[in-house]
Amino acid sequence: MCPSGRTLRPQPPTTDFRPAFEILDTDCDGKISRDDLRSFYATISGGVSADAIGAMMSVADTNMDGFVEYEEFERVVSGNNEKRPLGCGAMEDVFKVMDRDGDGKLSHEDLKNYMNWAGFHATDEDINAMIKFGGGDQNGGVSFDGLIRILALDHFVPVY
Repeated sequence: MCPSGRTLRPQPPTTDFRPAFEILDTDCDGKISRDDLRSFYATISGGVSADAIGAMMSVADTNMDGFVEYEEFERVVSGNNEKRPLGCGAMEDVFKVMDRDGDGKLSHEDLKNYMNWAGFHATDEDINAMIKFGGGDQNGGVSFDGLIRILALDHFVPVY
């Protein structure tokens, strides 16, 4: 039961990568630009080279309009049903930045710090639920695959 008194019920899996997209869309204009990527990486890792950002954009911006719209982002991250998604490397970079102690798992503290940085209010109970949903535990945290599972699914619906 949530602090609000509502009960959360697990939802069937979806392929909605919108939460991950919204984190990268730093200016919230509905598309990812080079400036969005620069801003995202500068804030969490001290920045990446213009070449790296150009490479990311060239992989994802299939209509070559200078932006990555959600459908393009989803194609890259999901890999169009390929065994390993094309954008998996970018998500692994995000995971490494979130994993502050470098142990290969996102601890409660790692997730809490990141959620606060990203502007999402998350209680300790919320973080614990994310870790559990991602297949982790309170001692070890959640793996990269668990993070993908957390980001890719709309997994809880409030029951009133």
